[in-house]
Amino acid sequence: MTDVPTASAATQPFTRSMRTTGVLFLTLSAVTPASSVFVIIPGIIQQAGSGAFLAMSVAALVALAMAFVYAELASAWPLAGGEYAMMGRALNPLIGFAFMGMYLIGATLPQAILALGASTYLADIWPGAPSVPIAVGIMILATGSGILNIRLNAWVTGLFLAVEVLALIVLAWLGFTHAHRGLAELITHPVMLNGGALTPTPIGTIGLATAVGIFSYNGFGSAVYFGEEMHEAPRLMARTILLALGLTVLFEFLPLAAVLIGAPNLTSLLASQGPFSDFVRDVGGRGVGIAVGLGVALSIVNAVIATMLLNARLFFSSGRDQFWHERLNGALTRVHPRLDSPWVATVLAGAAGVAACFVPFNLLLVLTGASIVVMYALLCLAVLVGRATGRTAHAAYRMPFYPVAPVLAPIALVYVLYANWIDLAVGRPSLIATAIMLAAAALYYGAMRRRRGPSWVMIDPLEAAPGERKT
Repeated sequence: MTDVPTASAATQPFTRSMRTTGVLFLTLSAVTPASSVFVIIPGIIQQAGSGAFLAMSVAALVALAMAFVYAELASAWPLAGGEYAMMGRALNPLIGFAFMGMYLIGATLPQAILALGASTYLADIWPGAPSVPIAVGIMILATGSGILNIRLNAWVTGLFLAVEVLALIVLAWLGFTHAHRGLAELITHPVMLNGGALTPTPIGTIGLATAVGIFSYNGFGSAVYFGEEMHEAPRLMARTILLALGLTVLFEFLPLAAVLIGAPNLTSLLASQGPFSDFVRDVGGRGVGIAVGLGVALSIVNAVIATMLLNARLFFSSGRDQFWHERLNGALTRVHPRLDSPWVATVLAGAAGVAACFVPFNLLLVLTGASIVVMYALLCLAVLVGRATGRTAHAAYRMPFYPVAPVLAPIALVYVLYANWIDLAVGRPSLIATAIMLAAAALYYGAMRRRRGPSWVMIDPLEAAPGERKT
């Protein structure tokens, strides 16, 4: 897309200081496999019983299809704006900006959901730990960390990630070394709890659980947000995204399989509100349970830090694309001369995160629940249109077996939509809220378009001159 000289076109660029390892650390920290295992997957177990094994298997295939989509688009446009920047260039700015307007709200809320859940895993050493003050403290810590240099954040989150992975390894080891049933039983005879008794899990129930499984794997595409700070991003981005997905599936799927195989009493496990925590205490003892719980709490802090970095770059990109008032655009695109971070955008993202900690928890779930469906659907459309129009012809990566992934993934998304629609408590209100936010963002774009005229386009980032602003 041709740039038009504007104030934001002179935005100070980031220094390319990371390679695959650093971006992978940040991406996996944002995905936070331990939080998925201990927070999201228990809901899948309660819904589908041991059929969670099949549900997470199918969800992994859908995630693989989306990883191919992400990889191709991100290799064409490895930009700090992430999904909206790719959609806007492959489709048109209206769609990109409308999604961004919706996502700016949705992106600040998941970190609050995670932070509010941290107190649960401190209960063994801090009974009655207050959730909101702890969540606010985590947000402030994450904001301060986000202002620091990205390479430092990559290594800090990498160390935290190592603790998170260690907790998952302990969980998997306890399950596989105390096996009470075979893997074949999970595949051929999945059961669920129904009226206190184990009954076969219906295929339809497994399908509904798959919708939640897709959400649990989400986040592997977050690598694109760090594309402007990555060496050889067009060439390395696809590999980074696919590696992130592979490790996410490994770290989430193996603990699930291990616990389903190793549970001494499957009925008790399926009835538990915290099956993984209970399993660790029952099999490994209270000391191991406390250690794993602390590892999960640390993983939540790590995830909030990584998500803060993502959101800061989203705010930064929105300012560069002049989505706001001129003064706010200028502030959001300020890059710290020494730390090389979008510090104003980070502070704004942190303030939004702190405010979200005071929003009722159920409302947080409603406002974030359906955004992934819209995002995946638009990304599939973007890669199809990008191929058809030649807009992604410059991409360094081409997915295999095209167009299988972007055609089949939306079929699974239809089922996710159905699962949301029949969920009257969260799913349906979430779909309605998402539609309202998209419509409001589109109207805002229309008003700004009339004000700015046809010369308003998305701005491509400048490159730092060789040797300039080294870190």
